[in-house]
Amino acid sequence: MARLFDIIFSLIAMVILFPFMLPIMIALKLSGEHYVFYLQPRVGKGGRDFRVFKFATMLKDSPNLPGGVLTQKRDPRILPMGNFLRKTKINELPQLMNIFIGQMSFVGPRPQARRHYELYGPEVRQAIDLLRPGLTGIGSVVFRDEESMLDKVSGDRDHFHDTVIAPHKGELEVWYTRHQGLGSYFALVFLTALAVAKPSSDLYRRIFKDLPRPPAELAALL
Repeated sequence: MARLFDIIFSLIAMVILFPFMLPIMIALKLSGEHYVFYLQPRVGKGGRDFRVFKFATMLKDSPNLPGGVLTQKRDPRILPMGNFLRKTKINELPQLMNIFIGQMSFVGPRPQARRHYELYGPEVRQAIDLLRPGLTGIGSVVFRDEESMLDKVSGDRDHFHDTVIAPHKGELEVWYTRHQGLGSYFALVFLTALAVAKPSSDLYRRIFKDLPRPPAELAALL
């Protein structure tokens, strides 16, 4: 049933949003490095690689520049329109095409870069491999502003991500695989919209009361 909603909603959204996305595409073509979409390699269902569509927000060679696959506020690799597109999550809208063709769902585990996917333990990978990755999900809601969170880390950002954030993300994704259904599907769509409008909202904690608890050093940042 969720797949049916994915097809219907993604098609409707693409038709409705195209007049809004067209000026963005023109502006991206005329600025930065003059490219509109970035096809980002991610791990999808079955542990297979695919490419997600995103509006270009960073330099083409960003993964090979200092900073790697993690970004931070005022990252020098971000293009002129990039901060706005990333902050509002507009850069994610082209993934509606990934949803329509069946590579993704509106709700599911967030598709990870291969390096981050391999930080998950076997139990986590086995669980998320069964599902289509999502445009949003419980991990996206909890870590709605991960860049700002990492900016508050006093030590090595990459180490904190790999040893603290990634394990908790894995726990959240496993939680979702055990609670998936139309109820959580629509709740997470609503919570995602709320997180964009009000990033400080913690309503997800009251709706999903049995979420895995974050470690103390992470709880202070959430």
